[in-house]
Amino acid sequence: MTEEEAAQTVDEEPADEESPADGDATGDEMPDEDVLGPETTSLVARVAVEDESLAADVEDRLVELESERRELEEEADDLEARLRRNRADFKNYKKRAKKRQKQLEKRATEDLIERLIDVRDNLRRAVEDEHEDVESLLEGVELTLRELDRVFEDENVSQIHPESGEEVDPQRHEVMLRVESDHPQDTIADVYQPGYEMADKVLQAAQVTVSDGSGDDE
Repeated sequence: MTEEEAAQTVDEEPADEESPADGDATGDEMPDEDVLGPETTSLVARVAVEDESLAADVEDRLVELESERRELEEEADDLEARLRRNRADFKNYKKRAKKRQKQLEKRATEDLIERLIDVRDNLRRAVEDEHEDVESLLEGVELTLRELDRVFEDENVSQIHPESGEEVDPQRHEVMLRVESDHPQDTIADVYQPGYEMADKVLQAAQVTVSDGSGDDE
């Protein structure tokens, strides 16, 4: 066999089957280029041209940072979802509290009315019943008035009845007119009608007359 025939025989030998390309991703692990994205992967490739070791370190660090970023995003989403739930729960709590407050106010009003009904019934009997004299009628009205005062006391309602000579308090006193009086000018001369307050809140100001100072010796 000549050298030319031997060379032709070697060329005709079947070639080996191609093996899978090196570096293909296997398993479930995501390739770094998928984690980092094309722009970052391109940056790492340019660094590798100059220093492969540095490029590997940069790539590992970028992968780590990207993983941390995703974890923080998931945590932020979880916190936002919890915040929405808390807001919804608080809104429902406010509705329940408001409803409960209305129920308590209604019951308190019902209790007060029930006690005032007793007072009204006593006044009705005092007017309708036959009395031997005016004194017995007056005694019945006084008993009813004391009963009403007890109701007011239970509700923390007190009377506003200033003394003559006191300074006028615009928040608690309503001046009806100025009169001649021995008390100092612009002080209370007399109480025309007492007022009422409940827990330091004025329900009705006391109606008073005020001294003009004409009878003040000083």
